[in-house]
Amino acid sequence: MHPGAHDDAALHRSTQEGALPQRRVPREDRPGLTFCGKVCYAIGGIPYQMTGNALGFFFQIFLLDIVQLEPIHASLILFLGRAWDAVTDPAIGFLVSKSPRRKYGKLVPWIAGSMPFGVLSYCLMWSTLSDATPASLKFLWYLFMYSFFQTCMTCHHVPYSSLTMFLGGTQRDRDSATAYRMGMEVFSTLLGSGIQGQIVGSYHARMTNGCSVSNETLHNASTHSLTDSLENTRRAYILASLVLGSIYCLSCLILIFGVREQPGPLSPLGKVELPFTSCLRMTVGHKPYAQLLSGFLFASLAFQIAQGIFAFFCIHAAGLAGKFQHLVLIMLVTASLSIPFWQCFLRRFGKKTAASLGLALIIPALVAITQVTRNFPAFVFPVMVAGCSMAVLYLLPWSMLPDAVDDFMLRNPGCLNLEALFYSFYVFFNKFAGGLAVGISTLSLHFAASHGPHPNKPPAHCHNHLLPPSYRRGKEETDENGAGGNGAPATAQQQRINTGPKRDVPWDHLTEPVVRCCDALPSATVLLSASLPADL
Repeated sequence: MHPGAHDDAALHRSTQEGALPQRRVPREDRPGLTFCGKVCYAIGGIPYQMTGNALGFFFQIFLLDIVQLEPIHASLILFLGRAWDAVTDPAIGFLVSKSPRRKYGKLVPWIAGSMPFGVLSYCLMWSTLSDATPASLKFLWYLFMYSFFQTCMTCHHVPYSSLTMFLGGTQRDRDSATAYRMGMEVFSTLLGSGIQGQIVGSYHARMTNGCSVSNETLHNASTHSLTDSLENTRRAYILASLVLGSIYCLSCLILIFGVREQPGPLSPLGKVELPFTSCLRMTVGHKPYAQLLSGFLFASLAFQIAQGIFAFFCIHAAGLAGKFQHLVLIMLVTASLSIPFWQCFLRRFGKKTAASLGLALIIPALVAITQVTRNFPAFVFPVMVAGCSMAVLYLLPWSMLPDAVDDFMLRNPGCLNLEALFYSFYVFFNKFAGGLAVGISTLSLHFAASHGPHPNKPPAHCHNHLLPPSYRRGKEETDENGAGGNGAPATAQQQRINTGPKRDVPWDHLTEPVVRCCDALPSATVLLSASLPADL
């Protein structure tokens, strides 16, 4: 045995026990991560944020106004789908950790295998069944498609997020790749919501205007026009799903052929030997990681409640049916442009200060939004402030999470290959907050007795659904006096409609979840501050 053999064996044992790779592997011997590799890795994050934001902004109003489900059914679909999605994250994370390393890697095969099923289920999820289909079958169809798509996205996102640890290069290269990924994911939120909003937004406005015209004319032709507008809106949703599905497929192909997994001393890409319960106890029991999860659970809950009700609020309460997609674009553009600012801010003042200040900005923004109606310029500034706060929610979690994983490795040097579990549990709590947010926002519509416009219902229903409270009350008082909207005597058909039961929809209930979601932010910032070391 040559003289250096014993030293090499000792070095191998020390690295397997969890010693820092920076102390064992010389910097010049570690291959750096190329610019092309960083870009390909960042592009791979487009599908998750792109489809997730499109669903967050538009799927609720799609179920209510386009599919025309009852609010309680839509709430069950969204909540059960999100709950199922959250439960599958730890399971998929554990399966990824237990899977062996193959010819093409350990993580990339999961991404490649889930891609075709994810694209197909996403397109089918935005299709509409026949109006003659029973409501129970519609409910089961959209619940299955929504849950299946979320499972496919979990099989994509958990291996993709864990791939950060296996890109190779130095710690600085990993941080640089994470920054590229964050910028691309914020751009993907703009891409998904922007494409879908621009395609379907104008059709939503036409359908709303057609409903208003049918209330004024009360002719059968207007009802047929509303039905045609509804069909056009349904086709627009299918077109948007095909466009986003194509981008989903292309992004996955770039990631698969452009990124190569590179194991390291602390990340050998092997199988986890511990049982699931032991892995669960060790990851969740790590104090900095648990505090980080708790803080962003409350922050994500607040933001996703506002996101889920924003489109419905703009269309039916704020009187901005034809302009809400522009507000979404303004919010996302502001979020993307403010990420470099927050990156410089956290380097200068620390992550705790950036989290506290950035998350607190959403409170005055949401209060201002709920106090303004039918005034697009007045909406712009608070929406920009909300977008600036949204950038903090996108940037800081993935900046803090690698620090928590590194801290766990230093304290538990005998536990390797648990990266997928750490990332999957973070996504689990984030999606759990999303399920609660969607359920709260949609149930508020149910308790408010609000229903979307239906072409088969009397035009007075559309009238009562779309008009703001002050105008609706004035209209009802005029009708009770036996006159039409222009002071003319009421026709026989109008009198028959007026004799029916009147429903005064409490529209203030639509704004209450948006305002109350701010209550979760103070506790979130406290937990975030406690989860980080004092020198950050």
